[in-house]
Order: sequence, then structure tokens, then C-alpha cells
Amino acid sequence: SRAYSPNFFLAAVDLAREVRRCDNAWITPGLIECHTHLVFGGDRAREFEMRLQGKSYEEIARAGGGIVSTVAATRAASREELVASAAKRLAGLTREGVTTVEIKSGYGLDLENEIKMLEAAGELAARGDVRVKRAFLGLHALPPEFKDDRAAYVQLVADVMIPAIAAAGLAEAVDAFCENIGFTAEEVDYVFSSALENGLAVKLHAEQLSNQNGAALAARYQALSADHLEHLDDAGIAAMAASGTVAVLLPGAFYFLRETQLPPIAKLRAAGVHMAVASDCNPGTSPMTSPLAALNMACTLFRLTPEEALAGITREGARALGILDDVGTLEVGKVCDLAVWDVKSPAELSYWLGAPLLRERVFAGRVV
Repeated sequence: SRAYSPNFFLAAVDLAREVRRCDNAWITPGLIECHTHLVFGGDRAREFEMRLQGKSYEEIARAGGGIVSTVAATRAASREELVASAAKRLAGLTREGVTTVEIKSGYGLDLENEIKMLEAAGELAARGDVRVKRAFLGLHALPPEFKDDRAAYVQLVADVMIPAIAAAGLAEAVDAFCENIGFTAEEVDYVFSSALENGLAVKLHAEQLSNQNGAALAARYQALSADHLEHLDDAGIAAMAASGTVAVLLPGAFYFLRETQLPPIAKLRAAGVHMAVASDCNPGTSPMTSPLAALNMACTLFRLTPEEALAGITREGARALGILDDVGTLEVGKVCDLAVWDVKSPAELSYWLGAPLLRERVFAGRVV
């Protein structure tokens, strides 16, 4: 809506290192995937079949499937194998305009293998065509060797793993799975205290399958985000609004699990809670490598507007990672991450499924 004089554009052309004609294409910030589990071993296609046969997520997990089965495959994989398999999934994201991706650990569940996962994520960043932010997700599931001693594992995460990972500079944030099949709010509280003591931000998988009051806990710690939120209550919404904690919506998991409890979008909107959108790419509950499909699902399943969905995977995705000062919007002084689209309106990014809409992806000022 801001009016610029012709002289402004002449000056911009003079200052530019390179001028490219976009011929009526639309330009957005590079897309930001603020919640993925991109690095893992194996797959869980068999569990997908089991869910279609009527087994619930909880039943599969309690029978030894779920996250623990991916832990075994990830522990068995070399770092090089993890990098190679994750690179294929990452290519699906970058083909649709992603320039920044958050990658969580959480399938190693011991210090050696968690470090292996985080180092693999770092190797993806070192290739130079995408920005990677890393989150340590030690409280993802209880490893088999600690099945009879939960307290000892939580203590290991808080007192040993977090300090070691922080000292090595392998993560920017600590995440946890606060759920009736995951970890309690009290256990998360202990781990979050360690995270802050070691200079790491926090974020939380909260209220996905039940209301464990995780969002309010996350807000108390000034968490960057609380993610999933299908069972979020009014108290949690109020706490997130007050703290500025971003609500990360993950419609892919909602779709794959065939959930029926929608996150309280209207209440989040009314409370002014910032809403991000992400694919939640993971082997068990959202094996999806299409950010544009996530936009479509956010609109069709969660009833976001196309404008909200696009903001959710650009500006609000950056806010959920704590990097809004650098990326997420098109502003002078920010990093030049762009996506150039062959569309007539931005709503088409949420409208089409599977269409090749991306013309060019620009990362840090370079067409990649």
C-alpha cells in the first residue's frame, strides 16, 4: 500500500548487484518450515497400515511401535546414512520454496545418537542452500533401557545431555513431548529449567492427544512455540497470548492420524496468538515433504485463510524459531531469502495440490 516514486526504483536498480525480470510472478519470503523431524532411520509404513486397520496411535506406541521403533532404526544408521536419507526429504521441501528448516532430534534418546542426529542436521546446512535450525528433543519417548526408571532418564536429559549439546553448539532450542504417552508437565518443567540455564530456548509438543496443560507451562517459560494444540483450553490460549508464544499448527499429523478434535483456531485468532504452519515431516504421523500441501490442509481442515496460512509459513514460522529479525518478511536489512511463484494470486499457493508453482528459490541472495 506504500507509494514509491519512479526515482526510488531507479535508485534501487542502481544499487542492485543483479537485476532479474520476474514477468508478473509473485514474490514471497522464502518459506520457513518451523517444525520437522527430518533426520531419522527407516520408515513406519507398516504402522500406517495398522492405523488403517483400526489401531490407534496410543495402541501402536504401547505395543512397542511408534517413536521407539524409529529409535532402533536411527541408532543402527550411520551419520552418513542419516544425512543421505534426510537430504532426499529436504529436497521435497526446497522444491516448494523452503529456505529455512528446523530439524529436531529425538530418535536417538542417548547422548551419542542424539549428537549423531544433530550433526547430521548440521551437515545438511553445510551444503549451503538452506538454513537449518536445530532443536534437541530428548524428551520424545522413553528409551527401552530406561523403561523401568523414568526419573533416571529425565535426569540424564536435563543434567548430562543438555549441557553437553549446548556446550558443543549443536542446538538452538530444547523441545519435549508433553502427552499422556510422552512426558508429564513436571518432567518437562525439570528439563526446561536446564535448557534455560544452558542458554537454550524452549518449545513444546503440547495438547496434541489430550490436555496436559503443556501450553501454559511453555508460556511460563516464554517458549518460542507450543505445537499441535488440538486439545488446547482457554487457560492455555490466554497464557500463550500473554507470553507471545507462537501456536504452530500441524495439519499433516491431524490428517494422517484422522483426528477429529480441531485446534481452537477461532479462539487463537480472537486472542491474538500468532499462528505458524508447518509440515511436521516425520516417519510416523506426518510423512509429508510438501509445505504447500500443509498450506492447503491448514485452510481446508483448520479453516485458516490463505493469507493466514502464507503468513504462518513465512513470518510466523520465523517468529516460532526466534529469527524474525533476520528472515520471514521482505524488508530492507533482512537476509535475501525469496520464493518466486508462477501464480496470479498468493491464494493459489494454498489452492493447488501438486502443481509445480515455484519458478525460482533465492537463498541468501543467490538463486539456488
